[in-house]
Amino acid sequence: MDEKNITAKTHETAPVKNFIGLEEEYATLKKSKAVILQVPYDKTTTYIKGTGNGPAAVIDASRYMERYDDELNQETFKIGIHTAEPLSVEDLSSEEMIAKVYTSLAELLKSNKFPVMLGGEHSVSIGAVKAFKETYPNLSVLQLDAHYDMRDEFFGSKYNHGCVARRISEICPIVQVGVRSLSKEEKDFLTAQGNSGRIKTFDVYDILETPMWKDKVSNALSENVYITIDLDVFDPCIAPAVGTPEPGGIGWYEVLDLLREVAKDKKIVGFDVVELCPIKGQVASDFLAAKLLYRLLGYVFSAKK
Repeated sequence: MDEKNITAKTHETAPVKNFIGLEEEYATLKKSKAVILQVPYDKTTTYIKGTGNGPAAVIDASRYMERYDDELNQETFKIGIHTAEPLSVEDLSSEEMIAKVYTSLAELLKSNKFPVMLGGEHSVSIGAVKAFKETYPNLSVLQLDAHYDMRDEFFGSKYNHGCVARRISEICPIVQVGVRSLSKEEKDFLTAQGNSGRIKTFDVYDILETPMWKDKVSNALSENVYITIDLDVFDPCIAPAVGTPEPGGIGWYEVLDLLREVAKDKKIVGFDVVELCPIKGQVASDFLAAKLLYRLLGYVFSAKK
Protein backbone atom coordinates (compact mmCIF):
# COMPACT_ATOMS: atom_id res chain seq x y z
CA MET A 1 0.00 0.00 0.00
CA ASP A 2 1.48 3.37 -0.97
CA GLU A 3 1.75 6.37 1.38
CA LYS A 4 -1.27 8.11 -0.11
CA ASN A 5 -3.52 5.14 0.55
CA ILE A 6 -2.18 4.74 4.08
CA THR A 7 -3.05 8.39 4.74
CA ALA A 8 -6.53 7.99 3.30
CA LYS A 9 -7.20 4.89 5.37
CA THR A 10 -5.91 6.59 8.51
CA HIS A 11 -8.23 9.53 7.90
CA GLU A 12 -11.21 7.18 7.84
CA THR A 13 -10.37 4.93 10.77
CA ALA A 14 -7.92 6.48 13.22
CA PRO A 15 -9.34 8.04 16.39
CA VAL A 16 -8.68 11.77 16.64
CA LYS A 17 -7.35 12.89 19.99
CA ASN A 18 -4.60 15.50 19.84
CA PHE A 19 -4.38 18.67 17.78
CA ILE A 20 -2.00 18.06 14.85
CA GLY A 21 -1.77 14.46 16.07
CA LEU A 22 0.86 15.53 18.59
CA GLU A 23 2.86 12.92 20.41
CA GLU A 24 2.38 12.80 24.18
CA GLU A 25 5.74 14.53 24.65
CA TYR A 26 4.14 17.74 23.40
CA ALA A 27 0.52 17.10 24.37
CA THR A 28 0.34 16.33 28.09
CA LEU A 29 -1.55 18.80 30.24
CA LYS A 30 1.31 19.18 32.68
CA LYS A 31 3.91 20.11 30.05
CA SER A 32 1.70 22.13 27.69
CA LYS A 33 1.46 25.92 27.75
CA ALA A 34 -1.69 25.97 25.59
CA VAL A 35 -4.87 23.96 26.17
CA ILE A 36 -7.60 23.46 23.58
CA LEU A 37 -11.08 23.24 25.08
CA GLN A 38 -13.78 21.81 22.79
CA VAL A 39 -17.36 22.95 23.40
CA PRO A 40 -19.61 21.15 20.88
CA TYR A 41 -22.77 23.15 21.63
CA ASP A 42 -25.42 23.73 18.97
CA LYS A 43 -28.70 24.41 20.77
CA THR A 44 -29.63 27.97 19.68
CA THR A 45 -28.45 27.83 16.05
CA THR A 46 -31.12 29.52 13.94
CA TYR A 47 -30.22 28.59 10.35
CA ILE A 48 -27.95 25.68 9.45
CA LYS A 49 -27.47 23.17 12.26
CA GLY A 50 -24.18 21.35 12.76
CA THR A 51 -21.82 23.70 14.65
CA GLY A 52 -21.69 21.07 17.40
CA ASN A 53 -19.56 19.03 14.98
CA GLY A 54 -17.13 21.91 14.47
CA PRO A 55 -14.56 21.22 17.20
CA ALA A 56 -14.00 17.59 16.16
CA ALA A 57 -13.70 18.64 12.50
CA VAL A 58 -10.97 21.16 13.37
CA ILE A 59 -8.99 18.60 15.36
CA ASP A 60 -9.38 16.09 12.53
CA ALA A 61 -8.26 18.56 9.84
CA SER A 62 -5.28 19.67 11.91
CA ARG A 63 -3.62 16.27 11.46
CA TYR A 64 -2.93 17.15 7.83
CA MET A 65 -1.23 20.49 8.53
CA GLU A 66 2.51 20.96 8.45
CA ARG A 67 3.84 21.54 11.95
CA TYR A 68 6.45 23.96 10.70
CA ASP A 69 5.08 27.50 10.37
CA ASP A 70 6.53 29.02 7.20
CA GLU A 71 5.61 32.60 8.11
CA LEU A 72 7.02 32.52 11.63
CA ASN A 73 9.91 30.17 10.88
CA GLN A 74 9.17 28.07 13.94
CA GLU A 75 7.57 24.86 15.15
CA THR A 76 4.89 26.35 17.39
CA PHE A 77 3.79 22.93 18.69
CA LYS A 78 6.94 22.78 20.84
CA ILE A 79 5.26 25.10 23.36
CA GLY A 80 3.08 22.08 24.17
CA ILE A 81 -0.56 21.96 23.07
CA HIS A 82 -2.89 19.84 25.15
CA THR A 83 -6.24 18.83 23.65
CA ALA A 84 -8.76 18.38 26.44
CA GLU A 85 -11.69 16.00 26.15
CA PRO A 86 -14.78 17.77 24.73
CA LEU A 87 -17.05 19.26 27.36
CA SER A 88 -20.28 17.33 27.77
CA VAL A 89 -22.74 20.14 27.05
CA GLU A 90 -25.09 18.78 24.40
CA ASP A 91 -28.05 18.33 26.79
CA LEU A 92 -27.55 21.50 28.82
CA SER A 93 -29.54 24.71 28.66
CA SER A 94 -27.66 27.78 27.41
CA GLU A 95 -27.27 29.09 30.95
CA GLU A 96 -25.92 25.73 32.17
CA MET A 97 -23.51 25.47 29.24
CA ILE A 98 -22.20 29.00 29.85
CA ALA A 99 -21.67 28.20 33.53
CA LYS A 100 -19.77 25.02 32.64
CA VAL A 101 -17.53 26.87 30.17
CA TYR A 102 -16.86 29.54 32.79
CA THR A 103 -15.85 26.97 35.42
CA SER A 104 -13.62 25.02 33.02
CA LEU A 105 -11.77 28.10 31.79
CA ALA A 106 -11.41 29.56 35.27
CA GLU A 107 -9.63 26.36 36.30
CA LEU A 108 -7.29 26.52 33.30
CA LEU A 109 -6.44 30.15 34.02
CA LYS A 110 -5.66 29.33 37.65
CA SER A 111 -3.27 26.66 36.34
CA ASN A 112 -1.46 29.33 34.29
CA LYS A 113 -2.45 27.75 30.97
CA PHE A 114 -3.22 29.63 27.75
CA PRO A 115 -6.75 28.56 26.79
CA VAL A 116 -8.04 28.17 23.24
CA MET A 117 -11.71 27.32 22.88
CA LEU A 118 -13.32 25.63 19.90
CA GLY A 119 -17.09 26.01 19.42
CA GLY A 120 -19.82 25.14 18.73
CA GLU A 121 -22.12 28.09 18.37
CA HIS A 122 -20.99 31.55 19.37
CA SER A 123 -22.85 31.64 22.70
CA VAL A 124 -20.03 29.55 24.19
CA SER A 125 -17.91 32.73 24.28
CA ILE A 126 -20.01 34.33 27.04
CA GLY A 127 -18.76 31.97 29.74
CA ALA A 128 -15.20 32.35 28.48
CA VAL A 129 -15.22 36.15 28.66
CA LYS A 130 -16.68 36.02 32.17
CA ALA A 131 -13.78 33.81 33.33
CA PHE A 132 -11.13 35.95 31.63
CA LYS A 133 -12.58 39.17 33.03
CA GLU A 134 -12.11 37.86 36.57
CA THR A 135 -8.46 37.03 35.87
CA TYR A 136 -7.70 40.13 33.77
CA PRO A 137 -9.69 43.15 35.06
CA ASN A 138 -8.35 45.38 32.26
CA LEU A 139 -9.85 43.16 29.56
CA SER A 140 -11.37 43.97 26.20
CA VAL A 141 -12.72 41.60 23.58
CA LEU A 142 -11.91 41.65 19.87
CA GLN A 143 -14.81 40.11 17.96
CA LEU A 144 -14.28 39.09 14.33
CA ASP A 145 -17.71 38.36 12.90
CA ALA A 146 -20.10 38.92 10.01
CA HIS A 147 -22.94 39.63 12.44
CA TYR A 148 -23.22 42.25 15.13
CA ASP A 149 -24.84 39.77 17.57
CA MET A 150 -26.19 42.73 19.58
CA ARG A 151 -29.78 41.61 20.08
CA ASP A 152 -30.93 41.74 23.67
CA GLU A 153 -33.06 38.64 23.12
CA PHE A 154 -33.57 36.27 20.21
CA PHE A 155 -36.10 33.46 19.95
CA GLY A 156 -36.98 33.98 23.60
CA SER A 157 -33.41 33.69 24.93
CA LYS A 158 -30.90 36.27 26.09
CA TYR A 159 -28.18 33.67 25.50
CA ASN A 160 -28.91 32.91 21.86
CA HIS A 161 -25.87 33.05 19.60
CA GLY A 162 -27.37 36.24 18.13
CA CYS A 163 -27.04 37.95 21.54
CA VAL A 164 -23.44 37.05 22.34
CA ALA A 165 -21.85 40.46 21.70
CA ARG A 166 -24.58 42.21 23.71
CA ARG A 167 -23.87 39.95 26.69
CA ILE A 168 -20.10 40.40 26.30
CA SER A 169 -20.49 44.19 26.19
CA GLU A 170 -22.15 43.95 29.61
CA ILE A 171 -19.01 42.25 30.95
CA CYS A 172 -16.25 44.32 29.34
CA PRO A 173 -15.57 46.60 26.33
CA ILE A 174 -15.85 44.97 22.91
CA VAL A 175 -14.40 45.92 19.51
CA GLN A 176 -16.21 44.43 16.51
CA VAL A 177 -14.49 43.90 13.16
CA GLY A 178 -15.79 42.75 9.78
CA VAL A 179 -19.47 43.01 10.70
CA ARG A 180 -21.93 43.44 7.84
CA SER A 181 -25.37 42.23 8.94
CA LEU A 182 -27.69 43.51 11.68
CA SER A 183 -31.33 44.01 12.58
CA LYS A 184 -33.14 47.33 13.02
CA GLU A 185 -33.25 46.60 16.76
CA GLU A 186 -29.47 46.29 16.85
CA LYS A 187 -29.03 49.42 14.75
CA ASP A 188 -31.22 51.44 17.12
CA PHE A 189 -29.35 50.09 20.15
CA LEU A 190 -25.94 50.96 18.69
CA THR A 191 -27.10 54.40 17.62
CA ALA A 192 -28.30 55.08 21.16
CA GLN A 193 -24.93 53.90 22.51
CA GLY A 194 -23.02 56.22 20.22
CA ASN A 195 -19.25 55.74 20.01
CA SER A 196 -19.10 54.68 23.64
CA GLY A 197 -16.05 53.20 25.28
CA ARG A 198 -17.78 49.84 25.69
CA ILE A 199 -18.68 49.15 22.05
CA LYS A 200 -16.60 50.12 19.04
CA THR A 201 -17.39 48.85 15.56
CA PHE A 202 -15.29 48.58 12.41
CA ASP A 203 -17.67 47.28 9.77
CA VAL A 204 -16.68 46.21 6.26
CA TYR A 205 -17.31 49.72 4.96
CA ASP A 206 -14.89 51.19 7.50
CA ILE A 207 -12.35 48.61 6.39
CA LEU A 208 -12.82 49.46 2.72
CA GLU A 209 -12.54 53.20 3.31
CA THR A 210 -9.83 53.36 5.99
CA PRO A 211 -6.29 52.36 4.90
CA MET A 212 -5.00 52.25 8.49
CA TRP A 213 -7.98 50.34 9.92
CA LYS A 214 -5.87 47.66 11.58
CA ASP A 215 -3.99 50.28 13.63
CA LYS A 216 -7.29 51.86 14.67
CA VAL A 217 -8.63 48.49 15.79
CA SER A 218 -5.53 47.74 17.84
CA ASN A 219 -5.58 51.20 19.43
CA ALA A 220 -9.21 50.70 20.47
CA LEU A 221 -8.32 47.64 22.57
CA SER A 222 -7.13 47.56 26.18
CA GLU A 223 -3.82 46.00 27.17
CA ASN A 224 -5.30 42.54 27.79
CA VAL A 225 -7.31 41.14 24.88
CA TYR A 226 -9.50 38.08 24.42
CA ILE A 227 -10.24 37.32 20.77
CA THR A 228 -13.41 35.61 19.57
CA ILE A 229 -13.43 34.60 15.91
CA ASP A 230 -16.69 33.64 14.25
CA LEU A 231 -15.58 32.01 11.01
CA ASP A 232 -18.31 33.79 9.06
CA VAL A 233 -16.13 36.92 9.27
CA PHE A 234 -14.33 35.44 6.26
CA ASP A 235 -15.67 35.74 2.75
CA PRO A 236 -17.79 32.61 2.22
CA CYS A 237 -15.83 31.78 -0.92
CA ILE A 238 -12.93 30.72 1.37
CA ALA A 239 -14.94 29.59 4.41
CA PRO A 240 -18.39 28.42 3.27
CA ALA A 241 -18.97 25.95 6.13
CA VAL A 242 -20.61 28.30 8.65
CA GLY A 243 -24.08 28.44 10.13
CA THR A 244 -25.05 31.75 8.49
CA PRO A 245 -22.76 32.69 5.57
CA GLU A 246 -22.85 36.37 4.62
CA PRO A 247 -21.68 37.73 1.24
CA GLY A 248 -18.51 39.77 1.30
CA GLY A 249 -16.23 39.50 4.27
CA ILE A 250 -12.53 39.63 4.98
CA GLY A 251 -9.79 37.64 3.31
CA TRP A 252 -7.31 35.25 4.89
CA TYR A 253 -4.31 37.60 4.79
CA GLU A 254 -6.31 40.59 6.02
CA VAL A 255 -7.36 38.64 9.11
CA LEU A 256 -3.80 37.44 9.71
CA ASP A 257 -2.44 40.98 9.35
CA LEU A 258 -4.88 42.20 11.99
CA LEU A 259 -4.13 39.36 14.40
CA ARG A 260 -0.39 39.86 13.96
CA GLU A 261 -0.79 43.57 14.71
CA VAL A 262 -2.81 42.93 17.85
CA ALA A 263 -0.36 40.28 19.07
CA LYS A 264 2.48 42.76 18.62
CA ASP A 265 0.74 45.68 20.35
CA LYS A 266 -1.31 43.97 23.07
CA LYS A 267 -1.31 40.95 25.35
CA ILE A 268 -3.61 38.30 23.90
CA VAL A 269 -4.71 36.25 26.92
CA GLY A 270 -6.87 33.70 25.11
CA PHE A 271 -9.07 33.19 22.08
CA ASP A 272 -11.79 31.10 20.53
CA VAL A 273 -12.75 29.95 17.04
CA VAL A 274 -16.46 29.25 16.66
CA GLU A 275 -19.35 28.58 14.28
CA LEU A 276 -17.68 26.04 11.98
CA CYS A 277 -20.54 24.00 10.51
CA PRO A 278 -18.79 21.18 8.62
CA ILE A 279 -19.98 20.28 5.13
CA LYS A 280 -19.47 16.64 4.19
CA GLY A 281 -16.88 16.30 1.45
CA GLN A 282 -15.76 19.95 1.71
CA VAL A 283 -12.92 20.28 4.19
CA ALA A 284 -11.46 23.67 3.19
CA SER A 285 -13.24 25.50 6.03
CA ASP A 286 -12.17 22.86 8.57
CA PHE A 287 -8.57 23.17 7.47
CA LEU A 288 -8.73 26.99 7.49
CA ALA A 289 -9.97 26.92 11.09
CA ALA A 290 -7.17 24.57 12.16
CA LYS A 291 -4.52 26.65 10.40
CA LEU A 292 -5.94 29.86 11.91
CA LEU A 293 -5.77 28.40 15.41
CA TYR A 294 -2.17 27.28 14.92
CA ARG A 295 -1.03 30.56 13.34
CA LEU A 296 -2.62 32.66 16.07
CA LEU A 297 -0.95 30.52 18.73
CA GLY A 298 2.28 31.20 16.86
CA TYR A 299 1.68 34.96 16.95
CA VAL A 300 0.88 34.86 20.66
CA PHE A 301 3.93 32.89 21.71
CA SER A 302 6.28 34.71 19.33
CA ALA A 303 5.14 37.94 21.00
CA LYS A 304 5.74 36.41 24.44
CA LYS A 305 9.38 35.88 23.48
